[in-house]
Amino acid sequence: MEAERSEWTDRRDIHDVVLRYCRGIDRLDFDLVRSAYHPDAIDHHTGFDGTLDEYIAWVEPKLRARRGGTMHIVANHLVELLGDTAISETYGTSVHWGEPAGDPRLNFTSGVRFVDHMAWRDGRWAIAERWAVREWTRSDAGRLMPKEAAGPSGSRDGDDPLYRLQRTLRGTEASA
Repeated sequence: MEAERSEWTDRRDIHDVVLRYCRGIDRLDFDLVRSAYHPDAIDHHTGFDGTLDEYIAWVEPKLRARRGGTMHIVANHLVELLGDTAISETYGTSVHWGEPAGDPRLNFTSGVRFVDHMAWRDGRWAIAERWAVREWTRSDAGRLMPKEAAGPSGSRDGDDPLYRLQRTLRGTEASA
């Protein structure tokens, strides 16, 4: 029997999706990562754009080869419910460490935002499309460094992935 949905349970369930993803990545539990997405989901990360299956195939070997770990620390989380779809914006910090310890590409901290198009399908909320927006990165030495590849970037104008998603889902793209 399906539990009755309410605004409160939808918000809680969407927050749980974000936390499941973080735990799955940090714990190398790719079934848990997969459970945060709908099977036909699209993901946009620094250096990657593609389907859920392509994302898992891309990220898993990178994380396993680290010989260290990652920690995703979730902070602000705001959900805009739009019926059976939602916009979820999660601020956080992601810490990465690995061998060799002096390699700044393996040992860094990033300020991130997960801008998620969430969808209610088959009795559950899950990610339909995600933009993992890298706001800043610093090496262990405390020096900012550029992203290692092209990918989503934040901006303080209407070109930010969050605002583009809002316009698309609200049907106001032409007025932007």
